[in-house]
Amino acid sequence: MTDRSLDAELRAALDWLEAHSSEKTRDGMARYGIVAQHALGVTVGDIRSLGKRIGENHALARELWRTGIYEARLLAAFVADPDALGSSEMDRWCRDFDNWAVCDTLCFHLFDRTPHAFGRIRAWATRREEFVKRAAFALLASVALHDRRTSDEPFAACLPLIEAAADDERNFVKKGVSWALRGVGARSRALHAACVELAERLAAAGPAERWVGKDALRDLTRAKVRAGLAVREARRATANAPKRGSAKSTPARAPAAPKRAAGERVVSARAAPARKVKKKAKKAGKAPARRRSRAG
Repeated sequence: MTDRSLDAELRAALDWLEAHSSEKTRDGMARYGIVAQHALGVTVGDIRSLGKRIGENHALARELWRTGIYEARLLAAFVADPDALGSSEMDRWCRDFDNWAVCDTLCFHLFDRTPHAFGRIRAWATRREEFVKRAAFALLASVALHDRRTSDEPFAACLPLIEAAADDERNFVKKGVSWALRGVGARSRALHAACVELAERLAAAGPAERWVGKDALRDLTRAKVRAGLAVREARRATANAPKRGSAKSTPARAPAAPKRAAGERVVSARAAPARKVKKKAKKAGKAPARRRSRAG
């Protein structure tokens, strides 16, 4: 792709966003706590629709991000290639987060599909910047929901990060921490028990920890969450099951019959009892009765 064609694609995407913007949508962002310096006012549904039309285009995603426009950065989440997104680029984009919506959209639709997810969770969980720290736990919650193959151990290893960050009183951070705790706890029965124990411990601690603990407990103790654990574990078991035709799924063959020596007679296990019955009947002077046919 030439620079000229990339510029044309960027211009076309921005023109489309501007054509679908509205003052009503832009004003409504404030009601949801979305503060962005450069916002056009385009609904997320429209942005996702444009992303599907464009398809995967990582070069375009980089250019969209560089514009600093709120909607263009959301669009980048839907057209970027997760396999082409390196950890250093994730760090750069994360440092640019200036509201919860762009943070959560990138984590939920892009970052959680990269091979660097757990590494970025650990790296961002102790950062001071509000939306970088939130990104750590929004990403953990997203991976917990979407990843059906990873075992419980990497998620259990993140529980100390949740506990350490639970004392952060900033609204968007503590909500992200609670989201992560609830997401990990809904993943399996073992993780659910560990998360409930952690939530109870937090609920008896300081003000910020208490909020996180009680908020998580309200969700984790719902009957719907408990019922969903069985469904999720069944899905994970299906995803991890060997495919038909693989070495693990091929049934073992029955052992081969032993070779017989030359002239050795082979007596069938089914035929042996019948021969004994006939022999006994002959000695008694009687022939064994034949079974009647069903026709009568």
